[in-house]
Amino acid sequence: MDTKTLAGTTILAALVIVFDYALKFSGLKIPFPLLPYLKFDFTGVPIVLSLLLFGLPSAVITSGVAFLAIMGRSGDLLGSSMKALAEFSTIFGVALGFRLFKNYGRIGRLSSLILGILSRCTFMLVANIVILPQTAAIVTGSLLTAFNAIQGALSILVGYSLYGIISRKIPSTLKSPATKAETNQSN
Repeated sequence: MDTKTLAGTTILAALVIVFDYALKFSGLKIPFPLLPYLKFDFTGVPIVLSLLLFGLPSAVITSGVAFLAIMGRSGDLLGSSMKALAEFSTIFGVALGFRLFKNYGRIGRLSSLILGILSRCTFMLVANIVILPQTAAIVTGSLLTAFNAIQGALSILVGYSLYGIISRKIPSTLKSPATKAETNQSN
């Protein structure tokens, strides 16, 4: 990693910690009405931004920091692992979309959004089938998928919006080859 990537990854990882702690202790996490133990938050946004600005290795590191922050705050290995898996699976799908459709401009962006959401929903459904009793997994499967689709879309779309602002205002921040190609096609 070059200095700019390392510094940017560190800042975005710190932002993950700030979002997690601030939203948790302020009570501003929004419960999913159908399964109130699932809560919407913004910790995925800096992870998506780290992918868009600095590439997949940066996003993987930032996802790992999310795991460590939640684990340190709560002591909940399962909960922190599930959150990290959710965020990692989201960026995995987005990165795959950019890799497959990097020369297609807006189609590439839309494809990465769809693949990010599908990846998150699939990974989390499988993870919940593994950890929950089979009856509970079947009963809550569609609700878990709905929650993950909404949370994934929120993280990706806000990440795209912030990336668009950053890339226009500070074009020297562009690092990721996939996002450079995507930005050049859409301009």
